[in-house]
Amino acid sequence: MIGPDAVVGPFSTVGPEVVLGEGVVLKSHVVVTGRTEIGAGTVVFPFASLGEVPQDLKYRGEKTRLVIGRRNRIRETVTMNIGTEGGGGVTRVGDDCLFMAGAHVGHDARVGNRVIMANQSALAGHCVIEDDVIIGGLCGVHQFVRIGRGAIIGALTMVTHDVIPHGLVHGPRGALEGLNLIGLKRRGTPREEIRALRQAYRLLFSEEGTLAENIARIEAELGDSDLVADVLRFLTGPSERAFLTPAREVRSGEDGAP
Repeated sequence: MIGPDAVVGPFSTVGPEVVLGEGVVLKSHVVVTGRTEIGAGTVVFPFASLGEVPQDLKYRGEKTRLVIGRRNRIRETVTMNIGTEGGGGVTRVGDDCLFMAGAHVGHDARVGNRVIMANQSALAGHCVIEDDVIIGGLCGVHQFVRIGRGAIIGALTMVTHDVIPHGLVHGPRGALEGLNLIGLKRRGTPREEIRALRQAYRLLFSEEGTLAENIARIEAELGDSDLVADVLRFLTGPSERAFLTPAREVRSGEDGAP
């Protein structure tokens, strides 16, 4: 089904089970196939491939889906695959995201709103990317990894473990380098919230107690902060992996502060 004011450009292919929302634009040479839904106002650039079968040898042709939200910008040669039966059956992308040239979203991944994936970055299957995450160019995110809200991943980083909300990760074998303070300030986050998050970060990775003890202390002392509560929710939520920790001891001035 093709919605009102949608545009299908020259040499583009739209499969029989595809749903294009109002005002969707497919520029030339786009392939949209499978059970794929694209939300209103999304623009797809040349040579993108959306809704093809997963890159998973366990896939046996089951009827699964790709659901893409509204107002996304999907640039040249981006690929997004449908889900698998074993992974829940749906690959899902939120609203207002930017996928730069060559980015890949693997099967059964869940991508939130306002996510930016830079050129040639890739999500393996079953990844969960929360809102407002930025993933730099040429990054690889391992299967089942979660990246918390507001985190930023520097270019050329391999992410093999979960990243806490508002975390800053960089390096060939990614380690937690601090907090995404610049992103928080750009979004107008109150200073007292940032201060509480920095304090929680230091407590979380302190060498003085166990992880469980540090989480309990943070909850007791800083649990009223929305940002801190977001981190606690992430840490205590279900996951297939451990989460990234700092590559060095956390000391004053080493939590991403300028």
